[in-house]
Amino acid sequence: MAIDPGDFLAVDDQLDADVRAVRDTVRSYAAAELAPYVGEWYETGGLPIEVAKGLAKLGLFGMHLTGYGCAGLSATAYGVACRELEAVDSGLRSFVSAHGSLAMTAIHRWGSEEQRARWLPGMATGELIGCFGLTEAEAGSDPGSMRTTAVRDGDAWVINGSKMWITNGTFADVAVVWAKATDPADPGGPDGGRIRGFLVPTDTPGFTAAKIERKLSLRASVTAELALDGVRVPADAALPGARGLSGPLTCLNEARFGILWGAVGAARACYLEALRHCTARTQFGRQLASFQLVQAKLAEMVVAVNSAALNALHLGRLKDAGEIEPEQISFGKLANVRAAAEVARTARSLLGGAGITLDHTVMRHMNNLETVMTYEGTEEMHTLSIARSVTGISAFR
Repeated sequence: MAIDPGDFLAVDDQLDADVRAVRDTVRSYAAAELAPYVGEWYETGGLPIEVAKGLAKLGLFGMHLTGYGCAGLSATAYGVACRELEAVDSGLRSFVSAHGSLAMTAIHRWGSEEQRARWLPGMATGELIGCFGLTEAEAGSDPGSMRTTAVRDGDAWVINGSKMWITNGTFADVAVVWAKATDPADPGGPDGGRIRGFLVPTDTPGFTAAKIERKLSLRASVTAELALDGVRVPADAALPGARGLSGPLTCLNEARFGILWGAVGAARACYLEALRHCTARTQFGRQLASFQLVQAKLAEMVVAVNSAALNALHLGRLKDAGEIEPEQISFGKLANVRAAAEVARTARSLLGGAGITLDHTVMRHMNNLETVMTYEGTEEMHTLSIARSVTGISAFR
């Protein structure tokens, strides 16, 4: 059998039939309904909310969760969907990730039955959009230093603070807001300044979301700053199952898993565009692809893309078996995003001057991956997580 340049190691042959069906459905939809317009969205700096309708019809919102209208598919199926979305643009995968892996997962895992029944069915259909408010301007890699507070006041919580770099923030109907919770009537009680999650409808008085402008990366995505000024929510708005940083970090691991798959899609898209360009373009009377230096770069990209694909598949199998550890997800995000960024830069160089325009995908992917390298844990944080796991020594503090 001839080798497929787009799947050199035949990694997708290892996928179950139902996962391949997810791949084909998402890939076909993304090519027809998203790819023709994403350059314009990137250039204008936004993402139309109407995109949610199509993604919801595919069953992508919370697709790895069970019940409440969610598809209940495997982690690998979710990863493959992320891969095919990010092959078009990281902003599309971010939309699905922030909504499903962060906001919906927080409610599904840590919420009460009443909270799940209220929010998740509408979020699964895309009628309701969620965002996840953890990061602050002064608390990025160190979320434990957040300044947002929730103070118990009778049968309510009063939340004050702000959140930064929040995907879907201006779209959201509900924000999962993490804050340091205290009860003045019981300062030594179960909260005692511990971090808790709160479900805040975005039409609550005192809640505002402002779109962050002038981004040079992840432009086909809406990023916001959230402000909470005396936001009052009922006592049952608190997620009962989450106390401490383990709550938000569990959700972040879900999002990171989608990222390590998504990076494979971005890398594959850049490599394939470079391959098409180099086989079609002629210089010095020969195809670009016939020069040894060009062939060396193409071969390096093949190795990087397929190594990342194998990495993602293996981690997907571990997750489906319930055997994955957070540090292994850190390994996948660190390795695959780093590989994708290098593939994008190499592809950009092979396209020459044409590579800097939105007529091609590679520089858009290259710019996006600079953000992907930072959010859901920076390279440095994932490096230290891996090193702590193998040495038993923490270098964080």
